[in-house]
Amino acid sequence: MANITLDDLDVRILNQLQKDASLTNQALAEVVHASPPTCMRRVRRLTEAGVIEKQIAIVAPSKVANTLTAIIEVTLDVQSAEKLLQFEQRIDQEPSVLQCYRVSTGPDFVLITQVADMPAYHALVHRALTAEANVRNVRSFFSVHRSKFETTIAVSATV
Repeated sequence: MANITLDDLDVRILNQLQKDASLTNQALAEVVHASPPTCMRRVRRLTEAGVIEKQIAIVAPSKVANTLTAIIEVTLDVQSAEKLLQFEQRIDQEPSVLQCYRVSTGPDFVLITQVADMPAYHALVHRALTAEANVRNVRSFFSVHRSKFETTIAVSATV
C-alpha cells in the first residue's frame, strides 16, 4: 500500500467514522462539513487505499454470552521468518483468537482470545499451540474485569 496524504477533511471523516460508522453518507457529510459527493469520494479513496480496512459492529461479549478472555503469550522454538509466518497463518484460522501481535523482547506473540469457558480455552491451547511442535512456551492470563476497550486510532493530517 502506498502512503496516502491525509488532509483535514480526511481526518474529520476518519474520526467520525471511528465513532459511528453507521452514519449515512448524507449524515456524515453534514457532520464533517462537506458535500455528500465529496464525502463519498473521500471515503471510497480512503477505503481503496487501505486506510479504512472495514466497517464493523462491535458486540459487547457480556451481552451475548458468558465468555472468558485470555491473553496468551507464545514463545516459539525457532524464530525464522518462515516459522513466524507459519504460526501467524495457523493462528489466523482460529476464530476465538481476536488479535495476534508479534512482539519483541519477551515472547514472540501475544494473542487476545475470547472463548466460551475454561474447557474451550484448553481445547484452543491444545489445538493451536501445544499440538504444534515449534511452540516452546505458553503463558496465559485471564481477564477478571475489563475497564477499558477502545478501537479509535488517533489520526492527524499528513500534509
